[in-house]
Amino acid sequence: MTRRSTSRAAAAWVTTVLMTGLVAGSGVATAERPVAPMGTNGAEAPQLGWGPCADAPGYECATAEVPLSYRDPGGQTIRLAVGKLPATDQENKIGTIFYNPGGPGGPGRIPPAITEGLHEKFDIVGFDPRGVGASTGLRCLTPEQESAIGTFPVTPRQEQEIVAAAEAASETCADSAGPLLHHMSTANVARDMDLLREAVGEEQTNYYGVSYGTHLGAVYANLFPDRVRAMTIDSALDPVEWTTGYPGEQFTPMSYRLGSADGAQRALGAFFAECQRDERCAFRAPGEDLQAKYDEVLDRLLERPVQIVPPGGSEPMEITYQVAVQSTLGALYNAANAPMLADFLQTLHQQTRPEAAGEGPPPVVAVPDPAPRPGFAPQTHLGVEQSLSVLCAETSNPANPYEWGRYARKADETARGFGSSWTYLSLPCATWPSKDVDRYAGPWDRQTANPILTIGNSLGDPATPYEDTVAITEMLSDARLLTLDTFGHGALRQSVCVDDAMNRYFETGELPKEGAVCTPDRSPFDPAPQP
Repeated sequence: MTRRSTSRAAAAWVTTVLMTGLVAGSGVATAERPVAPMGTNGAEAPQLGWGPCADAPGYECATAEVPLSYRDPGGQTIRLAVGKLPATDQENKIGTIFYNPGGPGGPGRIPPAITEGLHEKFDIVGFDPRGVGASTGLRCLTPEQESAIGTFPVTPRQEQEIVAAAEAASETCADSAGPLLHHMSTANVARDMDLLREAVGEEQTNYYGVSYGTHLGAVYANLFPDRVRAMTIDSALDPVEWTTGYPGEQFTPMSYRLGSADGAQRALGAFFAECQRDERCAFRAPGEDLQAKYDEVLDRLLERPVQIVPPGGSEPMEITYQVAVQSTLGALYNAANAPMLADFLQTLHQQTRPEAAGEGPPPVVAVPDPAPRPGFAPQTHLGVEQSLSVLCAETSNPANPYEWGRYARKADETARGFGSSWTYLSLPCATWPSKDVDRYAGPWDRQTANPILTIGNSLGDPATPYEDTVAITEMLSDARLLTLDTFGHGALRQSVCVDDAMNRYFETGELPKEGAVCTPDRSPFDPAPQP
């Protein structure tokens, strides 16, 4: 897979978009006359009646009414569930920071403190995006349907089954999702956020977004460039790869061209390197190739799944090839998971030995949480149809669902298991029943009122490759990259260096020095700090 992280490549494709009006679509990219991007089109800011959150002490909650369609700002409305973590120093408060946890489909109504310094000086406001959580909901799939498209196949029969399940899911949502299905794009979420900015009384926007939240940030910055005061995007998506693809990529699955599988493989390699250096790593094997050891485990699991009992559990859990891949991928989201991942893989290594069959009761060991599917927000519940309604509303994809298998196998050549896991993520987009005509697909270099801070993990990000953060830094009109020298997805609260840089940036606008690199506060196998 060709990765693009130079400003020349980005600028060339921006020029193509501007010249041809190429926009995101499923199956066929279409040419439209370039038009100025639509903002909120005169929609009125909602009134926010803040009150205590019943489910989150210390937070205030409100409901906002926003247009279903910004083409008709006075027409039908939907509700957004909004939450606020008030600044601890209200007398010296600087303003409000908006927050998005990723996804798409991640609920953000109860935002974290981000950093203690920012919690002191800013109100932090999050919201469940349209269709998600406590906002006006988009639901059309049963749990059984979600489960059927929530994995990836390893055999031709499984491929046929998941294609059939994806087609059935599309038909179900076409019949029962309702009008919101056609207005779920990131651009409409960005328009919602600009109305919320006005509702809280801010002239310009402060924003922190991670993972898919970086795409929301990029869209907002280019729809409303004059309203950017301070924006940090952490573990970024390449917005061209997300929407249309670069030349020659428009007819590849969007979840293949993102390169997430390659990022996951690099993160796994970084884990193996740390493991061999640290005697505390259970999977360590001096003088052996840990990638080969891992591949052997996967080979055995294809032949025979094994049983493991999670701590505190009473029933054994079957560990298949797919479960092992997804659990490994999930653990790589945070370098601090390294001890648990090492124990898990070493247990699989022992249990998959031919002589271990029937050797005794299943061992007790923690099974890492699988990587979230679909979407990119770790440890949040994502409704499958909510995520797909964003993914498929604004991205170019093949119309033939069997194309996904071809690209999955290609990705698996360099990122075994991760290639299929990530590629099949967008399979339902082949037949998904809606496109949002108000989506945004560039340009990505509109001049912002203030520079943007980007953050990426250089040793491997299992969801959004580091080179995508480099690419978007060069693509945006004015941005500065801060690198964290670790693997994982998201840099926050892993390094005092990163947190301090964010504090200075949001408070004063001061950016890190060009080429700045931070180190994590502890190594992957160090014990977690005590509270």
